Amino acid sequence: MSTLWKMLVMVHQCSRRAFWLRVVYVVLQSLLPLAGIYVLKLLVDNLSDFHNTALYVVCYVAIFFFGRLLSTLASVNNDILSQRLVDYISDRIQRQSSRLDLAYYDNPAFHDTFHRAQQESSYRPLEVLNNFMALFGSIVTLAGVVVLLGAVSGWVILLMVAAVLPSFFVRLAKARRIYTFRRGNTQVYRRTAYYSALLTHRDFAKEVRQYGLSGYIRGLYVDIRRGLVVRLLRISRRLAWYDALCAAVESAALLSVLLLFVQRAYVGAITVGSFVMLFEAFRRGQSSLQSLVRSVAGLYDNRLFAGNLFEFLALEPRLVSPSDPMPFPEQVDCVEFRNVSFRYPDMDRDVLTRFSLTARRGTVCHIEGENGYGKSTLMKLLMRFYDPDDGVVCINGIDIRRFDLTELRRHIGVLFQDFVRYHFTASDNIAFGDITAPPSRDRVVSAARQAGVEHILESLPDGYDTMLGRLYTGGEELSMGQWQRVALARLYYSDAPILILDEPTAWMDVTARAHFDSIVSTLQQQKLIFLIQHI
Repeated sequence: MSTLWKMLVMVHQCSRRAFWLRVVYVVLQSLLPLAGIYVLKLLVDNLSDFHNTALYVVCYVAIFFFGRLLSTLASVNNDILSQRLVDYISDRIQRQSSRLDLAYYDNPAFHDTFHRAQQESSYRPLEVLNNFMALFGSIVTLAGVVVLLGAVSGWVILLMVAAVLPSFFVRLAKARRIYTFRRGNTQVYRRTAYYSALLTHRDFAKEVRQYGLSGYIRGLYVDIRRGLVVRLLRISRRLAWYDALCAAVESAALLSVLLLFVQRAYVGAITVGSFVMLFEAFRRGQSSLQSLVRSVAGLYDNRLFAGNLFEFLALEPRLVSPSDPMPFPEQVDCVEFRNVSFRYPDMDRDVLTRFSLTARRGTVCHIEGENGYGKSTLMKLLMRFYDPDDGVVCINGIDIRRFDLTELRRHIGVLFQDFVRYHFTASDNIAFGDITAPPSRDRVVSAARQAGVEHILESLPDGYDTMLGRLYTGGEELSMGQWQRVALARLYYSDAPILILDEPTAWMDVTARAHFDSIVSTLQQQKLIFLIQHI
């Protein structure tokens, strides 16, 4: 129940006004049909009295009109609540994803959790609200039905309740089996999502076409999806037989009550109007009970799936800032790795073993080696994407774990080997290097000049305001070498005292490399530079 309560609280937080309006609309929409049934009873019993008949007709039409108006208002309110809830949940997931350590992304179990949270987050919270409101509305309606039917026979109410109990247990069983199936096949669902991305995403389009892989990958996708669908249908078909039996039980109850009311009307115990009212009330009661059963089963189902979202939101970062951080040095004089050992999660060997290194300001520290020898890992430790298993990383002799995490990373500029190509304007791509400062076109141009990409960006249709990449209309694509120089400009824009350049010339031509070497020679006078290269 705590999961459902947390979900309701979440819905309430995203829009309190829309939430309580929803409650009011549900109460009114639940009571109006009962009022209509009672007015219909009065109308039938007074057909011989023209004056009263006209009055009841007007009342009945007014109830109908008010019900339609309420339905329209409720629909608009639901749309508002739905959109705000989607935005609220998306924001929670994005914030949580941003604060978690990089180590989480190396863990397949985390990707399962993340996938389940993303898959359910777009609609499960709203379904929980809908289930609660439907349950609340059904209870309000049933209270009115009990008042109407209780005056005739108590056992009619008991029969109405007993008839829907089998359906309740069948729905609970179905919800549990489907949840167990989907949770147990999370990695299979993730694989289908990956195959779909290979077939539809721009980043894979060239190679998939060049090697003619689309048919093969599509075959893998279809085979997996077919297997999942067959197994899900097997569960649904097995439970469909029980649903049919439940329908037979409910039909038998309806027949019994109908015969009772006919017999009462035949002997004159109730009027024709009362017969209409009682029969409609029983039908409305059956419908409300079925809605109640669906709502309870839906709450059970959504409680299971909503748990996936809260399982993800409950994850905590392992790398956190100290409660009383030290101020970051105004000037960085040296960076030290002291007897550092480290292995990635779920690996059976160390990437670094008792590694030591000292780098000083005013120099370029060249780190060279073959693939897999831990060059990039060193820089991840310096940026505190990970903490070493043994040993310490220090700046000016101070363990970096004593600095505020955000402040530490703000003082390190990085050109990653797998740099990001942001589908933003050229100016934004560069200014992302220091997002904490107000955008400065002068700084952007200066950084572009240092990176040797100034003339390229100025020649674009809208200059620095041109959208880069082909993801959106009007975007301009760059070559990989040009993209790398934009990423290099982003690093220069950061103006950080520590610079990390991972394979910075991998995509550069001879002229661009010469320009890069010249800039690095100038920068090394004021900064501490790590230059990572393969051999």
